[in-house]
Amino acid sequence: MIYVCSMTKVGETVAAARAARLVTLLNGGTPFERPAHIEPANHIFLSMNDIVEEHPEMVVPARDHVETLLDFARSWDRAQPMVINCFAGISRSTAAAYITAAALNPSRDEAELAWTLRRLAPSATPNARLVQHADAILGRNGRMIAAVEAIGRGADAYEGTPFALAIEG
Repeated sequence: MIYVCSMTKVGETVAAARAARLVTLLNGGTPFERPAHIEPANHIFLSMNDIVEEHPEMVVPARDHVETLLDFARSWDRAQPMVINCFAGISRSTAAAYITAAALNPSRDEAELAWTLRRLAPSATPNARLVQHADAILGRNGRMIAAVEAIGRGADAYEGTPFALAIEG
């Protein structure tokens, strides 16, 4: 199971889920404290801004970010849940959860997965740049991109509500 939350909900989400792995997607320099019971080897910090186009002095989500995420996800034994967080739990983390679920269940329909994400997280607005890279890497031929475009922008929110996404659909 994949749990998604904002930065402010990491500690309680990790504890409630009894998670052993953590993916953090934040701007570089954002203060973040890994929960003590998450081993350093079971945590990745992907430093990027929540943008979709190149911008001076900002880090756009890149192919290597997605490749690092996929390597980390594929090494997960799934014995205990994984938590994925970003600042608000709305864009980068929902994209990473969508990407992870698609990669770990390659036969899962991209549109079904995106609509499941929408049902679980009305505010979810997966970062399109991350999804574009994943679509190319996973050979989804534009289906991931089209599915995320189809669910559209999520409901306005300052912070998303934590949710759980099953890998199997």
